[in-house]
Amino acid sequence: MPISPRHPAAFILALSIAAGLAAGAWAAPLEAGQAVPALALEDQHDKPLSVAPDTRILLFSADRAASDLANEVLGRQAAGALERRKVVYVADISGMPSLVTRMFALPAMRALPFPIGLAREAGPVADLPRQKGAVTVIQLDAGRVAAVDYARDSARLEQLLGQD
Repeated sequence: MPISPRHPAAFILALSIAAGLAAGAWAAPLEAGQAVPALALEDQHDKPLSVAPDTRILLFSADRAASDLANEVLGRQAAGALERRKVVYVADISGMPSLVTRMFALPAMRALPFPIGLAREAGPVADLPRQKGAVTVIQLDAGRVAAVDYARDSARLEQLLGQD
């Protein structure tokens, strides 16, 4: 039976399925009070990285400018500072061509002194809020979003991380 307006039951079923699939793609980003989704990623050294229940800050970069800013600020931290302060950093690299990732991005990231959870597919980070050119700073309290802020410069990112 073809799916068309002439066959209302099949047409409505097809629209319902399409709407359900689209709803996942257009889900609203995380807001205050919501639980942080379980993120099971690998870092740039292929080690598991997740957002633990005691994580206090989740940093997220969704584009190159945000990633460059995060890398600049986090690169000035003492070794192990993110772990001690319960900060997890995640970068969405799903849009990066795999050849570029393997040949250039991963070697550069492996030289950085802090772990970066790599979202190689957009799905796991689809609900994380983002703004072009900004690092998303998600303050957490017992696994729930307490606040969402954005940093477009190093002074603001350092302020949101609680640094002087």
